[in-house]
Amino acid sequence: MGKLVFVFPGQGSQSEGMGRQMASVYASAAAVYEAADRELGPDFTKLSFEGPAESLASTENAQPALFVNSMAVFAVLAEKAIEADVVTGHSLGEYSALSASGAVDFIDGLRLVASRGKAMSEATVERPGAMAAILGLEDERVESICSSSGEVWPVNYNSPGQLVISGEEASVERAMHQAEKAGAKKTVRLAVSGSFHSPMMRSAAGLMKEKLAQVEFQEPSPPFFSSISCEYEGAAGLEELLVRQMVSPVLWRQSVERLIDDGADRFLEVGNGKVLSGLIRRINRDVVAVSASDPESLEKAIGALRV
Repeated sequence: MGKLVFVFPGQGSQSEGMGRQMASVYASAAAVYEAADRELGPDFTKLSFEGPAESLASTENAQPALFVNSMAVFAVLAEKAIEADVVTGHSLGEYSALSASGAVDFIDGLRLVASRGKAMSEATVERPGAMAAILGLEDERVESICSSSGEVWPVNYNSPGQLVISGEEASVERAMHQAEKAGAKKTVRLAVSGSFHSPMMRSAAGLMKEKLAQVEFQEPSPPFFSSISCEYEGAAGLEELLVRQMVSPVLWRQSVERLIDDGADRFLEVGNGKVLSGLIRRINRDVVAVSASDPESLEKAIGALRV
């Protein structure tokens, strides 16, 4: 049997009610939420469990909510002795992966994520932007369209034929129009007001540099694979990596392909939703890719991983 990789979701995977069932069934999950409430305030868990969805979806709320949810699910997996050979994450999910690897403890990770969400939210006010998914074109064609459309960049290489672009709103609209003319199956504006993972996030990167300098990272165990650098990263490089992450593309497809080349044949999405496991199946249908977000899906996932 090959390697098992824990993958941690990023912003966009949040949903009203996430974590409620896990916390009601598993004391280890409930303890994670209790610790988060002590750090962020008594209404934090209520927002995750009860919404409203509009408030939960805001950048400053969604990021810590997803981080805590992933760590609650991870706590249950640890209780059941399900251990990863490698951990990785998509954007925000890198913080969850690093906490799961012991590179940063839960409270420091939560503080960093809360700061990250706030910094990114402030950056969208300073420089509003847009993001869109381009479906059905080769990456190189989308890259070429971006380079001739103004302030817009390819930022999420999610799967074959799915590349997210990010930038100034008029430039994103121009690139979407050009992609449709070039034969894209579909272009979809994302429900965000910011230009995440683009150079327009420089102010947020500056704020995070100050916060990250205050944290002492430990060597990740199990190993941490970055979907930004597409490499295994040790403690010495984490501060610089997480600053660079703010303005750099997420190389998800390339990272999954590299992990498979390195012997991974099972992927478990740890946290809310099924976005990453779905992308992994589109990247390579020969691997097992399952998700765990509630007690039922967790037990099914554990069963599938053991087959």
